[in-house]
Amino acid sequence: MKFLHTSDWHVGKTLKGQSRLDEQVQVLNEIVEIARREDVDAVLIPGDLYETSSPTAEAQRLVVHTLIEFQKTGAQVITMAGNHDHAATFDAYRPLMAIGGIHVLGQVRPVHDGGVVSFDAKSTGERVNVAVLPFLTTRYAVRAAQLLTQTSSEHSGAYDQQVRDMIRHLQSGFTSGAVNLMMAHLTITHGKRGGGEREAQTIFDYHVPATAFGNEPHYVALGHLHRRQVMDAACPVHYSGSPIAVDFGEESNRSVVLVVEVAPSMPAKVVDVELTTGRRLRTVRGTVEKLRAQAAQFGDDYLRVYVEEPTRVGLREEVLEALPNALEVRIDAPYAAAKERVTPADRTGKAPIELFDEYCSENQIVDSRVNSLFAQLLDDLTSGQR
Repeated sequence: MKFLHTSDWHVGKTLKGQSRLDEQVQVLNEIVEIARREDVDAVLIPGDLYETSSPTAEAQRLVVHTLIEFQKTGAQVITMAGNHDHAATFDAYRPLMAIGGIHVLGQVRPVHDGGVVSFDAKSTGERVNVAVLPFLTTRYAVRAAQLLTQTSSEHSGAYDQQVRDMIRHLQSGFTSGAVNLMMAHLTITHGKRGGGEREAQTIFDYHVPATAFGNEPHYVALGHLHRRQVMDAACPVHYSGSPIAVDFGEESNRSVVLVVEVAPSMPAKVVDVELTTGRRLRTVRGTVEKLRAQAAQFGDDYLRVYVEEPTRVGLREEVLEALPNALEVRIDAPYAAAKERVTPADRTGKAPIELFDEYCSENQIVDSRVNSLFAQLLDDLTSGQR
């Protein structure tokens, strides 16, 4: 049987004020087509469907439409809340989604109350059990562990131990002769961040070792870290990564979805399927003249530009004229760093124009228009006219 693993869509994400919704429509449509072409038995989406816990109507419309399109392929659709999602809202829509054959979990649930989703694969008729572990902050880990294990967890203290307890409970819903899968939205110890994750929720107490999953699952589908990677564990543990780079820190990440083929008696075979839609993010450097000459090479990529020239009036406008897809324009460090200032022993008697010229020189501002504008403003202020 086959499964498709995708995660961390971050629908509704903007980049430097630029909406990415059109790109996300293209990318999610491509993923639906892959699910249809591969005729998968289930689509696993372990969290961060949205960029924010208060998504716009347009973002919600796209996510709901995509989930429905997955379901139309005949696949089981299983998803859950990540740290960017609003878990209570996911649970509020859970009964309605279930009518449409879509399994949604917001908060952690016990095995007997939806924590494990079980079904028969359409391709083989074999039983499939999917244990689902949504994102948990340290604040709620104790409460969730108590709910699942019915025992006090305060003594354990560490977040990773509480998560281990929950994993063990959820795996109690696994059955022999079935394909047993697990989904989780969390950080695995030594996992490499993609660049766009929330810093506070990928470090320190939020780490869980890959060994926590044991060797029972045929496959563990992870969300949260945006980089495609395989974790060292006794069973196959994979991050699919984000299907679209959410910021410039992720420009070198591969955009893929994973197609997983597995049977009760065979280990999972995982194939990376490259995504071709969505716009690339790229960081470029050079003088305005050099960047203008290279503009055709950048295509429709969104750009972060480091200008290798001192700042001057109109510089940003020149860059944007040459590179309309530049979302961020910065002065490269060697040209932006202020030189050590040496204060003259005495500036008494220097005219305002002289003082301003010194300021411009110290800050590497070389533009005659700035000097002209300063002179005009000085005239206006000192002429006595109001």
